[in-house]
Amino acid sequence: MAKESVGLKGILRLGDFEFKDQNVFLRVDFNVPLSHEGNVTKITNDKRIRAAIPTIQYILDHGGRIVLASHLGRPEKEEERHLYRIEPVAAHLGELMGLEVILIEDPASDAPKALMQTLRPKQILMLENLRYDEGEVENSSELAAHWSSYTDIYINDAFGACHRAHASIEALPKLVTKKGIGFLIEKEISNLDAVIFHPEHPYVAILGGAKVSDKIPVIEKLMDVVDIFIVGGAMAYTFLAAQGVAVGKSRVEKDKVGFTKEMLGRLDARNKKILLPIDHLVVSDLGSKTPSVSPTAAIAADMLGVDIGPKTIALYAAELRSAKAVFWNGPMGIFEREEFSKGTFGIAKALADLNGHAHTIVGGGDSAAAAEASGYADQMTHISTGGGASLEYLQGEKLPGLEILRARRY
Repeated sequence: MAKESVGLKGILRLGDFEFKDQNVFLRVDFNVPLSHEGNVTKITNDKRIRAAIPTIQYILDHGGRIVLASHLGRPEKEEERHLYRIEPVAAHLGELMGLEVILIEDPASDAPKALMQTLRPKQILMLENLRYDEGEVENSSELAAHWSSYTDIYINDAFGACHRAHASIEALPKLVTKKGIGFLIEKEISNLDAVIFHPEHPYVAILGGAKVSDKIPVIEKLMDVVDIFIVGGAMAYTFLAAQGVAVGKSRVEKDKVGFTKEMLGRLDARNKKILLPIDHLVVSDLGSKTPSVSPTAAIAADMLGVDIGPKTIALYAAELRSAKAVFWNGPMGIFEREEFSKGTFGIAKALADLNGHAHTIVGGGDSAAAAEASGYADQMTHISTGGGASLEYLQGEKLPGLEILRARRY
């Protein structure tokens, strides 16, 4: 019998707080993709920014004063820091919400303490990129104490960062009595719980990406609850190699072939169905822009796979038509290149076709980017904003950003 979710037990939601005249430290995940052309920085996907707006608006509507905080990228080298300034994000949020977002240049500045008391209804503060201060990643109690000095209520709505024990995620809420989560985290956990604990059947897990090793904990966790596993991406070549199928120059985790063979045996013993590619899109090298189709599961010695083939797309789509619950993590090929994107976008369309008939969850990261790029994202039940966080939660790991918020342990 499946275990019940600890999920959000013991964690306060927005409706549990009185925000009027309170200083609210709101941790969000605005770690958005950027492009840099000369001196112009552009946000290439604002999904994470838009996802936080309902929480921001709720707090403002209930009289709270907000200081927003987020990391952006990994500004490890001094000469790269200018590429990760939070200013373009703050400006974009202001445009989306019709607010004045006042940027605090130093995450550890004393400025918020004074400015919070002067904020007008259409103004919020935003700290510069938290990773500009080494104390963030180090989970510094000193940095957290500084932030807590002007914080009445701490709200975490940064699901994509909940698996990190960083100062703004763990050390700070340790010091704040009133603490809870925003709407985004509530939505993320409820949707993930739906496919972990009480999914409808048939339940299909679609797993792709580069490495089998990245997905081992997921397969282990889902083995007893999922009915059908669909495998694509480079990890499929390791599965095929474990079955003795030739995969040419395709990427194979040779040290995982034995384990994969054993895993296939365990799935078979549980009467679990696993679908592997029956044809492939192949090239002689990654510089090629003219792929051909390998008509069977076998790949010629001088070729390498870059996507699932048309027969595989049709096979997978047909299997998905009867699904009632689907979890998708990992693309079917190198979808970032148009000529290698048909497999991944074909899966996205198959999920979109289930709209209204199945609970479809996309597990963040590359899968979320692929769903967005496909044009079918709005026809899926939920696309997670946290790749690593969603996988760790799915695997049964405790997320530091949630555990520190519980009023009691479960």
